[in-house]
Amino acid sequence: MSDIAAVKAAARKAAFARRAEDHRRLGAVVAPALTRLAEALDGAGGPVAVYWPIRTEIDPRPVLKDLSTQTCLPVVPGPDQPLRFRTWSDGDAIEPASFGVPVPATGDWLRPRTLIVPLLAFDRRGYRLGYGGGFYDRTIAELSGLHPLRCIGFAYDAQEVEAVPVEATDLPLDLIVTPTRTIRVG
Repeated sequence: MSDIAAVKAAARKAAFARRAEDHRRLGAVVAPALTRLAEALDGAGGPVAVYWPIRTEIDPRPVLKDLSTQTCLPVVPGPDQPLRFRTWSDGDAIEPASFGVPVPATGDWLRPRTLIVPLLAFDRRGYRLGYGGGFYDRTIAELSGLHPLRCIGFAYDAQEVEAVPVEATDLPLDLIVTPTRTIRVG
């Protein structure tokens, strides 16, 4: 294991614990975060990609009901590939897929212009620590080469760290939304 891989593995372990504690403490009481996320999405050009929450991630799906643009969920097509996105609205059929994450059972494939991104940790520079598969970094690189792209991290306040360990392939977010603040990067 390389030095950066070991540093990231240790950072992930600590981040999981911090996020789990905030999730346990705050639970479903994340209305301020959802309000801030809705404000960040106001006027967003579509489509908007949201994630299906797993483990102790904050659930961003409630903001979708008020969006007037197409929404979609990520699908993992295979290892070392960017994510693909399939149309999805609340109530559409879903099925389990890679990593046990539900994905739309049917629907058109879209190229979102806004990504709501899950994370384990973030810093003020906009860098995020994910689960280590690199899916969102590959996706951000691909989509930003096709059209303007806005990337919004959605997290608990306790997920902020001084500095996320980064590699050349790690790409920063544009905005991070938490229950108490909206952090604009850059």
